[in-house]
This record gives sequence, C-alpha cells and structure tokens, in this order.
Amino acid sequence: MAAPPRASNPQSVLFACAMNSVRSPMAESLLQHMFPQGLYVKSAGARKGELDPFAIAIMAELGQDISTHKPQTFEELEDWEGLNFDLIITLSPEAHHKALELTRTLAADVEYWPTHDPTTIEGSRDQKLAAYRDVCDQLLMRIRRRFAKVGAASG
Repeated sequence: MAAPPRASNPQSVLFACAMNSVRSPMAESLLQHMFPQGLYVKSAGARKGELDPFAIAIMAELGQDISTHKPQTFEELEDWEGLNFDLIITLSPEAHHKALELTRTLAADVEYWPTHDPTTIEGSRDQKLAAYRDVCDQLLMRIRRRFAKVGAASG
C-alpha cells in the first residue's frame, strides 16, 4: 500500500528534539535552505532550552545563520501559531513520545530519526565541534534522502 500523499509530499514539517537548542534548529535550517519556498518548516522541543553556541558555529560553517533562533516547546508553538504540520520528524526519544501524544488530536505523520545528542561529548573545543559536525552531516544526509522526491515534485 502506498503512503498517503501527505506523508510522501508534505507541505509543512516540524522537527522536534529534547530542548530545541541543537538538533531540531539545525534540521530546520538545513531543510529551509533546501526548499526556501517549497516547504513550511519549524522546530520545537519537548522542553525549553537555550540555543547552543556550538550549533550556531557549525551552521555558520555552512553559511546558515541560526543565531536568532528562539528555542520553543511544542506548547509554545501551538499557542503562537498552532500545530498544523503534515509531518513531525522527531530526533530524540523524549520528542518522539511527545509527538505521538499530539497525534491523538492532530492529523500529522510522525517519523523518528534517532539522532545523537552532541552536548554529551566531553573533550576539547575541537572534539566537541567535530561531534556537532557529525550530527549536522547525519541530519543533512537524512534530509536529502527523505526530501529528494519533494524536490523532484516541486522543481
């Protein structure tokens, strides 16, 4: 059975992780830069965190500025603009459970992309930056693979 059109060709995507401070803002920026007009993209966290300076630095290496990103929770996003997303991509177990709870009342598809939390890495600045780069590279690869058909359909 084929996937519903909404799942295979989403118009709006929400990336979610634990605190909306590293992984989901990176993914949001990567996808937005891939489809500047084609998709509505946002990010949220299960809990509220502070934007991570290493995430800002890694995205700047790609020419993407996320320094103005304001971490927000699912609840804050819902209060400000609603949760009208075709697809929610979760990057942490906590966010995945939260998204599945939301789908009891939302008609959104949920995909779980287990993504390592680079904030847990100990070591030098260079070792930490390398861990963040790895996460960014993994996200970019998954996004390219997942949304390749979207690009073909809209381009």
